[in-house]
Amino acid sequence: MTFDQSLIAVLVAALVAGLVRGFSGFGAALIFMPVASAAIDPRLAAASFLIFDAVLTLPLLWGAVRSCQWNTVLPVGVSAMATVPFGAAILANADPVTLRWGLSMLVLLLLALLASGLRYARAPSRLASVGIGGVAGVLNGIGQVSGPPVIAFWIAGPFPPPIIRANLIAFFSIASMSSFVAYAWNGFFTMETLTVIAVFAPVYALALFLGARLFGKAPERYYRRIAYAVIALAAITSLPALDGLLR
Repeated sequence: MTFDQSLIAVLVAALVAGLVRGFSGFGAALIFMPVASAAIDPRLAAASFLIFDAVLTLPLLWGAVRSCQWNTVLPVGVSAMATVPFGAAILANADPVTLRWGLSMLVLLLLALLASGLRYARAPSRLASVGIGGVAGVLNGIGQVSGPPVIAFWIAGPFPPPIIRANLIAFFSIASMSSFVAYAWNGFFTMETLTVIAVFAPVYALALFLGARLFGKAPERYYRRIAYAVIALAAITSLPALDGLLR
């Protein structure tokens, strides 16, 4: 792996992704994966991100397990674990450009749903949680982007930002366990994966720390606004039609 302009862009993406992940509990893959997938092989990018995100977010997980709502998280997380292998199989065999178009359109659709102001006042039903988890698991296997359906699901509910953040951190950790198995089965972990981790993980780690510090100081009313902005930015910048302009 040689450094060029595209890899510098990936370093910047890792920095921004870490800040957002530390602050909101989600969004890192939405920012990192589109840029990294355009610069290096999508399979290599997904496998590398899975490892360094899982390891470096362990301090966030320690706080999340004590404050998340496990009766809300577990149905979504277990359902996602069951469907991750399907997403990994798609990643191993599908055309990368087609995958990027599909993911971008899905993210934009979910963003429109959020922006519509649709809300529900009660805790989500078990059936709805299992369905959302299944969709999220497939997306997690495809490119570590399980966040959009789960984010849309929980932000539209009655939960305050600290609970949403804790739920998301716990959910991603559960879903990642299945991803490790599925990625290993498909041969995504290679020696080159370690090289990518060594280059980008230190930047991501520093940004995670700074983002987590910002969450404790920023007013809660900004949480949903930042969430919407991150989803929109990720969806638009990942469109293959913009490759000539952005990458």
